[in-house]
Amino acid sequence: MKALKGIRVLDLSRFQSGPVCGMMLGDMGAEVIRIEELGGAPDRTWGLLGPDGETLSYKVVGRSRKAITLNFNNEEGKKIFRELVKKSDVIIHNFTPGAPFTEELDYNHLRRVNSRIIVAAVSGFGQNGPDKKLVCFDHVAQARSGFLSLTGFPGDPPLKATVTTNDMMTGLFAAMGIIISLYEREKTGVGQFIDAALFDTAVFCTQLMGALVLYDVYGEIRKQVGNLGFHCYIGIFETKDKEWILISGATNNIWRRLTKAIGREDMASDPRFGKNDMVRYDNAKLIDDVIGEWVAQRTADEVLKTLQPVRVPCSIVNTVDRLLKDPQVEAREMIQYVDHPTLGKKIPLPNFPFKMSHTPGQIASRAPLVGEHNEEIYCGLLGFSKSKFEELCSKGIIKKNET
Repeated sequence: MKALKGIRVLDLSRFQSGPVCGMMLGDMGAEVIRIEELGGAPDRTWGLLGPDGETLSYKVVGRSRKAITLNFNNEEGKKIFRELVKKSDVIIHNFTPGAPFTEELDYNHLRRVNSRIIVAAVSGFGQNGPDKKLVCFDHVAQARSGFLSLTGFPGDPPLKATVTTNDMMTGLFAAMGIIISLYEREKTGVGQFIDAALFDTAVFCTQLMGALVLYDVYGEIRKQVGNLGFHCYIGIFETKDKEWILISGATNNIWRRLTKAIGREDMASDPRFGKNDMVRYDNAKLIDDVIGEWVAQRTADEVLKTLQPVRVPCSIVNTVDRLLKDPQVEAREMIQYVDHPTLGKKIPLPNFPFKMSHTPGQIASRAPLVGEHNEEIYCGLLGFSKSKFEELCSKGIIKKNET
């Protein structure tokens, strides 16, 4: 039994942030119904395309849901949407405030249709403020939040994070808001509105490192630090066999274990390194030289076998091909292979990211084709007759299923 079994979600979101939210809810057992334009949403053909002409990222975040098509550009399509709202618990969308159709998604309007409905609106800058209508993607939020000012090496241009962490985190925060709202609804009987913004997420995550407090207390603006941590020593070094290894000296105890392991116990008591984390931070270049020379004389396997047994945090910089065979990945069952009809093979998807003893999350199904579940939802859930369904198809309000 999955935790959210019996919860129905209408997902109108696109690209990454909203779909991550729907993916998490679907993995936890909710019936997530993706509503798309007749030809499919634009995120199906955006970015890195697979041999079937569909973007590969959709096959990941599009999982664990059903898919229907609906034309919102006429009153009959809007009426059908309202019928779906009456039979649902949650709506997710990530339209910019003021975009077409957002008036139909206004919470005050929707709660008159269904007082128990929970609406999660994911956007770039939120639903209020002077910039609420600006177009925003993950990388824009990285820049505006100050995150990019902290990346890269001193003197180099800011370095954008390749992984869209703000998209993913905002999707997770929206899912958290939905689950909290479902719990609250059990007590009050009514839903609520959730306003999640990429910019807010980026500010929250960036400033957890203490940059705002540093500026407020000391008047110091945090600068670029390359591969260093913001409060402790971290280094990345090349090994004898041309691998890269990350080594952390995050605390005084770890630092002592590290220096002993590499035969440099003198550095533990050296006032330039041994006093505390920030002293090591200030003298990181000297530490880099010593540890870098030690690592360069050894293979990656030799480095790991020396440091890991004495509890020094370290890791090889893994690559995707090796990750698929990583024994820890296998032990944690973090990759699940799922059949996909348009690729004609099983594809590896990252599994639900945390474990639960009684109601574990798990990939429920592959990403659906455009309108794959039209008949199931319109004729089953809404009770349309076959002739009514055919009529709606002929009028261009819905589209027949792809198979």
